[in-house]
Amino acid sequence: MSSPKSLTILGATGSVGRATLDVVQEANDRARQAGKEPVFEIISLTAHSDWVLLAALAIKSGARHVALSDSRYGDQLKAALADHRIAIDLGPQALIEAAARPSDLVMAAIVGAAGLAPTLAAARRGATIALANKECLVCAGGVFLQAVAQGGGAILPVDSEHNAIFQVLDQSDQVEKLILTASGGPFRTWSASAIAAATPEQAINHPNWSMGQKISVDSATLMNKGLELIEAALLFAMPEHQIDILVHPQSVIHSLVAYQDGSVLAQLGAADMRIPIAHTLAWPARLVTSAPRLDLTIIGRLEFEVPDLDRFPALKLARAALKKNGAAPTILNAANEIAVQSFLHRSISFPQIAAIVSETMDEACRLGLDAALGDLDDVYAADQAGRSIATQYRDKRRFVSV
Repeated sequence: MSSPKSLTILGATGSVGRATLDVVQEANDRARQAGKEPVFEIISLTAHSDWVLLAALAIKSGARHVALSDSRYGDQLKAALADHRIAIDLGPQALIEAAARPSDLVMAAIVGAAGLAPTLAAARRGATIALANKECLVCAGGVFLQAVAQGGGAILPVDSEHNAIFQVLDQSDQVEKLILTASGGPFRTWSASAIAAATPEQAINHPNWSMGQKISVDSATLMNKGLELIEAALLFAMPEHQIDILVHPQSVIHSLVAYQDGSVLAQLGAADMRIPIAHTLAWPARLVTSAPRLDLTIIGRLEFEVPDLDRFPALKLARAALKKNGAAPTILNAANEIAVQSFLHRSISFPQIAAIVSETMDEACRLGLDAALGDLDDVYAADQAGRSIATQYRDKRRFVSV
């Protein structure tokens, strides 16, 4: 009888973390109903500040350990878990230590640059990493890939687009191009003037996916697809000119791989993150899940469009950063995080997100801050520089919202 696969979830209280725990619970429930051992065992769960949800998830999943990076809520977390044998660590270093704990698989689902150090810790110990954190590759691509190689681990992509490529990629030396699909976001059919007046509530109202606010705004600007472009280039060692982006409003085809003989392979599925999550958790096997089944007769038609780079300039910025390489993607991501948060706080308008990123990239290039990255300290320095410059441009553009 095989033993359960041990799992650590970095960012357990986010949408991907919670979906991962749903997949784990369903798999374990099915196993128990069949009289078998659980499929998964939760080693550690981490969160930033949501101690209430972290405690509830830890109790429900039977986690051995939790880590909360915001230590201000440590007393509340300890009180909530007082009657349970769950180890507790607090502070930013606690997330790194959680990632370093032995486990078969690490779900890297912390949003933003905060996920870099913990995921690198998992890579260095040779863990198999289910990667849902874009920043590990976008901000620290070479550093991260080197850590994975030296640790002897592996990366399993969780993003639906990269997971789709991973499922259909074969004979990679015979690939003509990769094709990432994008839903187009909530503003796909909007005019430029309507987009200019878009509110945060409208931007986070994604037509197909249920996600956090930041990634939802990135989907609205198409920056999310730009970050995925950079990620795909590194994950699959594919040059920028061999990666296309295609707007596909139905989000049924998640990505395609075109081969030299004219064959094009695609992975299809419902817009449900539990599907790629289940694939990475069980790889190379597959789990039975209750995720919705795709019925093409109900969908009826599949549509495709070329992205409009005038209304959605973030894609051009991401391609330029990928071509530049070095610290350029790191600065791109840092500037975008500042701009998106400013938009969500109603300090800038929606089009100013891309404008601030563009100005930041130009200034960083002028100052020579986009040089190659040697280690994690270089990554953090470039990230901080990008944030600082973006904040300056943000402050010049502030407006009072109505």
